[in-house]
Amino acid sequence: MKPATLIRRLLPPCLILAANIPVFPALALQQPMVAQPAGTGTGLSYADLADLADTAPMVAVVRIRNIITLKPDQAQGVPPGHKRLYIEADVTSLIRGEAGISPLVTYLYDARLDARGKLPKLKKASFILFARPATRPGEVQLVAPDAQIAATPVMVDRVKSLLSSMVARDAPPRILGLGDAFHVAGTVAGEGETQIFLRTENGDPVSLSVLRRPGQPPRWAVALGEIVDEAARAPVPGTLLWYRLACSLPPVLPARAVRTLAVADAEAARADYRLVIEALGPCGRTRIAP
Repeated sequence: MKPATLIRRLLPPCLILAANIPVFPALALQQPMVAQPAGTGTGLSYADLADLADTAPMVAVVRIRNIITLKPDQAQGVPPGHKRLYIEADVTSLIRGEAGISPLVTYLYDARLDARGKLPKLKKASFILFARPATRPGEVQLVAPDAQIAATPVMVDRVKSLLSSMVARDAPPRILGLGDAFHVAGTVAGEGETQIFLRTENGDPVSLSVLRRPGQPPRWAVALGEIVDEAARAPVPGTLLWYRLACSLPPVLPARAVRTLAVADAEAARADYRLVIEALGPCGRTRIAP
């Protein structure tokens, strides 16, 4: 297709800028983040990929066919040090997309310039796109300005594995916040149990439990169901359940969660919640959330 024809089919300049839906906006403000080179996906953590995958109804591997650099009057709001590109790409693999995808897609992308003010070499390169369908057939919209990452074999495998865990029947739900907390002191000093209920997007029950016994390290677990049993365990870092918790739970137990508890029980519940947060560790985001 000739460049002139592409320009006539140009997507609205604001298209990529409209795709700025953060997964966890409150936490994004709390987490220190470092920008990564645009369009590479270098150094993306599990949380980074999960953030992108969680908001993308369409994930595909593409090979860039044509690129047109838009003039300043055609690209409003481009970040400093970037150029807005109109990209035409061949779809080589659809990883996620219930409605399918056109074999040829077009989209806008703000590419970061190098130290010499030059564009990166994108033509004929393969990338993973995290996107949603746009208004016209074949047009897609990136879910974030950096939702184009290099399609290395390792990265493709990581994304496929992540998406598989997200669509599994037993996938943990998105966490919206904390519900009520309860604490029961034991019959001897140092013994007690705390249970904290979480609010989820689909209403499925999720709860945290912390059990303390004299002379033993405290044990905590997360239950995906109404009943907390011996099968409940703490999540493994770098898994979807860990991500749901580590990247969405607030750093401290809010007062409303312990409003019905006695002072001593409320303090014990707060201490047990701190134990959970410390055990989960940092969320690990490295990209700047849109």
